[in-house]
Amino acid sequence: LLVRKSAQLNMAKKGEKKAARVNDIVTREYTINLHKRLMGMTFKRRAPRAVAEVKKFAFKAMGTTDVRIDQKLNKALWKTGIKNVPNRVRVRIARKRNDEEDAKEKLYSMCTLVEVDTWKGVGTTIVQE
Repeated sequence: LLVRKSAQLNMAKKGEKKAARVNDIVTREYTINLHKRLMGMTFKRRAPRAVAEVKKFAFKAMGTTDVRIDQKLNKALWKTGIKNVPNRVRVRIARKRNDEEDAKEKLYSMCTLVEVDTWKGVGTTIVQE
């Protein structure tokens, strides 16, 4: 009985810590491998699915349902047409405060494109603003 109580208290503490971490304003850079996410996809659905996969990735990474994609990132995904989506894309995802009065959530995620010369040795990095 005592072991269960302490386990439940530890779980509650972890939950509180997680909630506080989601409320932080943070910016990170990720490399998203679109090739593995679009494998087997019909050609006419590849670019729209790539946009959806970037949004899904940002939702998982930042924990906000309101995910916005920058115009440059959208153009980079659609640059070579609907069926020739780039294999990888480097994205800077920033969790920001929502200043709109009638907003459902306090935070949103903004995805912007990061140009890179080579994909070798680039991992997830935290950007200090």
